[in-house]
Order: sequence, then C-alpha cells, then structure tokens
Amino acid sequence: MWIADQWKDYEIIDCSKGEKLERWGSYLLVRPDPQIIWDLPRTDKRWRNINGHYHRSKKGGGEWEFFVLPKQWQIQYKTLTFHLKPFNFKHTGLFPEQAVNWDWFSRKIQNAGRPIKVLNLFAYTGGATIAAAAAGASVTHVDASKGMVGWAKENAIASGLKDAPIRWLVDDCVKFVEREIRRGNTYDAIIMDPPSYGRGPKGEIWKIEDAIHPLIKLCARILNDHPLFFLVNSYTTGLAPAVLTYLLGTELRHFHGQVDSQEIGLPVADTGLILPCGASGRWEA
Repeated sequence: MWIADQWKDYEIIDCSKGEKLERWGSYLLVRPDPQIIWDLPRTDKRWRNINGHYHRSKKGGGEWEFFVLPKQWQIQYKTLTFHLKPFNFKHTGLFPEQAVNWDWFSRKIQNAGRPIKVLNLFAYTGGATIAAAAAGASVTHVDASKGMVGWAKENAIASGLKDAPIRWLVDDCVKFVEREIRRGNTYDAIIMDPPSYGRGPKGEIWKIEDAIHPLIKLCARILNDHPLFFLVNSYTTGLAPAVLTYLLGTELRHFHGQVDSQEIGLPVADTGLILPCGASGRWEA
C-alpha cells in the first residue's frame, strides 16, 4: 500500500463505527467512510469536541451539522495551499490520500531533465494540477464543472502559482481527448481521477467499469513518443489494483515501461492502522 504520511495540517485521529475523526488544520470533522466496518471504543475526547459532522441518511445522501466552523479555510501540504469548505456529499474539496501520488510524480517531473506537459483529467479542485505545476510541469487541467475549475484556480493562486503554465478548461474529458487526437496534440504524462458514476453534458451515463478501458485506450493515443508517466486513480470498491495494472499494461505495452498498482491509504494516529482510500495505477518509463 502507498501511504500518504507526510501531512502536517491533516490527520485521521481515529475511526470507528463507520466514521472517521479528522483534523483539517485547526478544525475537527467527523465524516462517514464505508471501509470503517469495525466497532472500536471511541476513547479519544476529541470525538466530543468537533466542528462539523456529516450525517449519512438511510435513504441515501446526507447533510452536515455544523458547530463552530468557517465557511472556508486553508491547509497546506509542503509548499501547496488548499482552500477547503464542506459541501454536498460529505466532501471538503480535497482528497489527502492523493498526496502520496503528488510526491511520486513530482519527483519524476523534477528529475526528467526536459520540459514536461501534463494532462489532468477529471481534475476536480486541482490538487494534482498544482503539485505538477509546482514541480515545473506545464499542465492542462480539464473538468466538466465550472465551479470546480474556479476552485482549482483559487488553490493555484494561494500556492503562488498564479502565473504558472496551467491551461484551465471546463470540458467533458472524453470529448476533449477525442479532439486532442484530431488536433494531433500530445503529452508527456496523463493523470486521471474518474468518478465511479456520473453523467455527461447530454445526460450520458458514465460508469467507470464500462468507461475506464475505452478512455485509457483513447489517452494512449495522445501520449508522445517518450512518455514519462500515466496515473489512474479509482475509488470504486470493486475495481482491484490488479485491474488497473492490467489496463495500463495492456494499452501502454508498446512504450516499454513498467506498471505498479496499489491501494492508497492514510495513517490513523490513535491506533496506528492504515485506512484504505481507493487504489492507484502507475505506469512509468
């Protein structure tokens, strides 16, 4: 498992009974997590002194209960700064476990010895985008949500990357890749973080089990002759790391690189456990 253990402004303090107690900077949040099926005593007093609690509804979805929490605040990861705010479906605008991937591809970009063009698909609030830009890459950031792209721009500015070579695009990721193929544009590296389920601009259903292989196949066509890396993230429980290895290894075999896929996780301070947080597949030259 790849573990994001370099955080100072974030930690999982404890987890039990389907929920995790997290510290985001100075604030404590309790959020549900389907992986937490164990029932350990909640002995840490901070469970009773929280700033926000997301309650899952038995009918699906849920809602936040706030105590003392600002509408927006910031945390840092090394040189990067992120704006946080609680919004629908329990999220805060950041997936801290992805820091382990930011560190990995940042080293590759810094050590490449040449300019690197990165394409970030389903780029959300830009964690990977600003990590790649901070490492020296030029980045094309693509997400279908105008609000998420705006949020990502705020994170870039907060991280001192206002003038970094980042192209911000509000677009359907599949259609964008298809147009890049027609235009003959290529990239040194691709990052993608596709949703488990979603809908396209015309109501098309996106289901990762059906759509991920065709998308990787498409993306292989916009890699240049000497690609640096290809990163795929999955939060779909049924999609094992070995599946990501097979997909990347099959579609990128002519580039003669190597593939490794693992679960990614975050350490739990009170127990020493590692909480699984999805999986990542990494192809690298």
